[in-house]
Amino acid sequence: MTTVRQLLQARASQVWTTRPDASVFEALQLMADKDVGALPVVQGVRLVGIISERDYARKGILKGKSSKTTSVKDLMTAEVVTVRPEHSVERCMALMSRHRIRHLPVLTAEQLLVGVVSIRDVVGAVIENQTETIERLEGRRGDDLY
Repeated sequence: MTTVRQLLQARASQVWTTRPDASVFEALQLMADKDVGALPVVQGVRLVGIISERDYARKGILKGKSSKTTSVKDLMTAEVVTVRPEHSVERCMALMSRHRIRHLPVLTAEQLLVGVVSIRDVVGAVIENQTETIERLEGRRGDDLY
């Protein structure tokens, strides 16, 4: 069973964030520059929300709000669903499905933001886990599949 910690260790450790008082335009520009679909919103070291491209589409542009004059705090989701590094990818999948979200900020027990996992990360890990299980059940090694 893969953990969130293992997911984070397998890729770059940089966590891109934005502030509640930043403009939505600045947040969208950072998302585009870093090729991410959401940004945790932090005030100091505390997670106060998350903003995604979907938030902008549904709460911003479709309501006629300008990204240059609207603050992140006006569009962000304030009630953030989070996970801890020791949680399993299966737990992430269940939370994402239940809450219909695509990104989960990862917080330590001390509430420090250490990463974000996306639906892409989670689905990839679940598929890898299932492939390994199938190989074990069939008595195969991974090399035998190719």
